[in-house]
Amino acid sequence: MIKESRPSTGLIILAAGSSSRLGQAKQLLEFKGINLLQNAINVGKESCVDHVVVVLGANMDEIKANIDFRSTIVTVNDNWKKGMASSMQIGLKKLMETEYPDQIIIMLCDQPFVDSKLIDSIISVQSESDKGIVACQYNDTLGVPALFTKKYYDQLLNLSTSEGAKKLIYKYLEDCEIISFELGSIDIDTEEDYKNLIGKKT
Repeated sequence: MIKESRPSTGLIILAAGSSSRLGQAKQLLEFKGINLLQNAINVGKESCVDHVVVVLGANMDEIKANIDFRSTIVTVNDNWKKGMASSMQIGLKKLMETEYPDQIIIMLCDQPFVDSKLIDSIISVQSESDKGIVACQYNDTLGVPALFTKKYYDQLLNLSTSEGAKKLIYKYLEDCEIISFELGSIDIDTEEDYKNLIGKKT
């Protein structure tokens, strides 16, 4: 169980990309009867996070028409073409302006096997380890969902758009706790990825 005195946590869901390689808005692809972005939002709501921020950009009108954003904070990255780092920074700035949580978790909208148990585990692991970063391990790499405490906010905001949060994970491995999450390697970038997903037995 996570203690009631746990640090406050903001969840940043990155959903601003145009899905150019896919040819349609990946945010709205359905898996198990629900589209990917709605599933990500529901995961956030069902978890122990205190605030959920969704960063939109491309295909925004279509996405807004098909998603229930109640109980979330929606912000827009007008420069979404610059990449995920810019969207993460937009989401972080929004949280810092409105709630300023003790820590954030960065999450993609197209990792369909992320669930609330994983998010809660990340929070618990941080509380137990007192590390500044908690990252997921899959495909011999470390990545998101990943937690950063507020001591890393300035460095996250100073990343170039060509860099990602992974740079900080590897730079500060001594301050990073790792969770194994092999299904984290499954994300949706192409039509083939999506066909593999919907054909996958879970």
